[in-house]
Amino acid sequence: MNELNGYDIEDLTLGQRATFSKTITEADIAQFAGVSGDHNAIHVNEAFAATTRFGGCIAHGFLTASVISAAVANRLPGPGTIYLNQQLNFRAPVRPGQLVHASVVVSAIDRVRRHVTLETVCRVGETVVVDGHATVMATSSARRLKAAADASRTPMEQT
Repeated sequence: MNELNGYDIEDLTLGQRATFSKTITEADIAQFAGVSGDHNAIHVNEAFAATTRFGGCIAHGFLTASVISAAVANRLPGPGTIYLNQQLNFRAPVRPGQLVHASVVVSAIDRVRRHVTLETVCRVGETVVVDGHATVMATSSARRLKAAADASRTPMEQT
């Protein structure tokens, strides 16, 4: 683990895993609607949502999937990671008050490009609500050490 409490590309191994959990609240849904501009009635209008097959409001799919982003940013690979892509399958709805557990597992590593492929899953209890895979760019201890060494050199030494 590096000084940012994450993992550099040099530290990652196939099968390595991490989790992050969050309870999705009505406030989260309202704030996500405000931030994203997605005010779909299925998310924000209980009277309308009660008439749908869901029987009430459900969280935005991307709000639920954002728990995956938190697992990537906070756990594996961790701080400094850059998202390159994410493929998602929305399997089941998430309701306000439900606890979403995101897990990420390293399935491929390209150390030259610093690319890491992660299998991603969100569950509520035993139910998979979102799954897919992501490609991210991890930090590198070698790059950080070189940058620190370069920064410590005097201007005369840098020429």
